[in-house]
Amino acid sequence: MSIKRDLELLYEIGAFRFVHRTWVQMLSPEFSSTTEHTYRVMWLSLIIAKYEGVTNYEKILKMALVHDLPESRTGDVHYVSRLYTKRNEKLAVKEILEDTSVSEFKKIWHEYEDRKSIEAKIVKDADYVDVDLELTEQEYKGNQLKKQFAKSRKIVYSKLYTKTAKMIWDAIQKSNPHDWHLHARNRLTAGDWKTKKKRVKR
Repeated sequence: MSIKRDLELLYEIGAFRFVHRTWVQMLSPEFSSTTEHTYRVMWLSLIIAKYEGVTNYEKILKMALVHDLPESRTGDVHYVSRLYTKRNEKLAVKEILEDTSVSEFKKIWHEYEDRKSIEAKIVKDADYVDVDLELTEQEYKGNQLKKQFAKSRKIVYSKLYTKTAKMIWDAIQKSNPHDWHLHARNRLTAGDWKTKKKRVKR
């Protein structure tokens, strides 16, 4: 364990934001980066855990944080390239975290990959569901990828572990990505646009 190795890790994590997800090959250059995906997976994991009554939030957050970390060195693959590519993610996560002060994340990553614990299942569900959130966002931008992937996303739905993830997936299909600001306190709902002030006659 050394500050030198911790700094190397921090710089690698910083550079991780430049690693593109392979969605860009599907005519979707504006898809989130792996780090952006990871951030929402953390929130999704917590929400699923709350509904499922799972309370080890520390493990869940750590697992969500590390779940795609090997891609810093292996890169991302999509459902076509996965059939032609062999990635040594175990070696990647080992060497990324080796001799750092957070080397215990290696064990957490392996637990995630084993998919046996409820925490691992929750984080994997979040990993899956975030894709459907982003496909819906893309749909509202005019991208047709959600329609193209409808069949494969239903297969993914069948692989979800928790009832909560399935409930969220169903809700996403009927959701509007703009609701967060349309239904928030804003100038229209609570500000000067709500009612027009009568002009005083002079």
